[in-house]
Amino acid sequence: MEIEELTALKGLDFNKCMQCGMCTGSCPLSSKSKINPRKLMLETSYMISPLTMYPPLNVLERSEIWDCTTCSTCSDRCPRVVKPLEVLIGLRGLLVEQGHVPRTLMDVLEGVFKYGNPWGLSRSKRSDWARDLKVKYVSEGERAEFLYFVGCAASYDSRAQKVARAMVETLNALGIDFSLLGNKESCCGNEIYSLGEKGLFEELAEGNLDLFDRYGIQEIVVTSPHCFHAFKNRYRKELQVKHSTQYFADLLDSGKLRFPGKVEKVVTYQDPCFLGKHNGIYDEPRKIINSIPGLRFVEMSRSRQRSVCCEGGGGRMWHDIPGERLAEKRIKEALDIGAEIIAVACPFCLLTFDDAIKTTTNEEKIQVRDIMELVAEAL
Repeated sequence: MEIEELTALKGLDFNKCMQCGMCTGSCPLSSKSKINPRKLMLETSYMISPLTMYPPLNVLERSEIWDCTTCSTCSDRCPRVVKPLEVLIGLRGLLVEQGHVPRTLMDVLEGVFKYGNPWGLSRSKRSDWARDLKVKYVSEGERAEFLYFVGCAASYDSRAQKVARAMVETLNALGIDFSLLGNKESCCGNEIYSLGEKGLFEELAEGNLDLFDRYGIQEIVVTSPHCFHAFKNRYRKELQVKHSTQYFADLLDSGKLRFPGKVEKVVTYQDPCFLGKHNGIYDEPRKIINSIPGLRFVEMSRSRQRSVCCEGGGGRMWHDIPGERLAEKRIKEALDIGAEIIAVACPFCLLTFDDAIKTTTNEEKIQVRDIMELVAEAL
């Protein structure tokens, strides 16, 4: 067991942990999972200490480690800034090294390694969604300064593809010159890092950065907060990346975006964990929603920093656990405040809520729409 690799994680000081339990008490999965960040912090500190009299943590017995959605609520609320999330990812790394990974998640890792996407689908089909759209792809010898990085979900999932189409149609309608990587695009690697496979993540990052350099890409816009987080925080720091809500909020501020149409609906908004808790982006999505004529915005009681994870991150899109899903609870909360649309800004939120609406039989009462779909409709 590579203990040295675990202790080197972000220079974590386990002595700062005062076992207050804030991380465990804040975990949104505490009602349906045995996962206990406080206990994992304590047992990991025992494991790395050469002087401890306590038995070391047997990470192989902690299958609940895979339940984590990496929403970062535990780290966000830690009063000593110990970052229990990074400890959990480190423990996942130990399990990956030993080959103790749930079958569905092993399929994800293999799919990304072989085909560049977690669904393990052919790379040649990555841009099929855009066949009938006006798009420009990067090619050898050409520079493409402004890139729309589509991401895996919007490339392969039929529901998320509608977001990519809305994004392209909006960029075209505004006369913005952009390019796509097309079949050259590979996974950003955010979920791969979250699963503890940091070696594969480094390969993905290196490959993507080589592409960005080859085509002279200066600015990147993404519709996935997971891609945004990977590029902004885990790739090189000088990479210029914006989430779509940031980009279009800037267009609103500059007067380059105006809405001639109306969307007559009551809408609420789900803060994605990797846009909100991880990166502090809360105002831009709301600015766009409030700028669309006809929309009446209502806020759920648990929003912004207090928002509840949809349960799709950290590999959980491909690894389900028993119990009522968090997305199902959020749909009920949205209905309780009279929302007809729950707006999202993340493909994982889109897919988990779309499924939750069906499993709670609320198809006639509420729908989930990405903010980019609302923007395209108002244009």
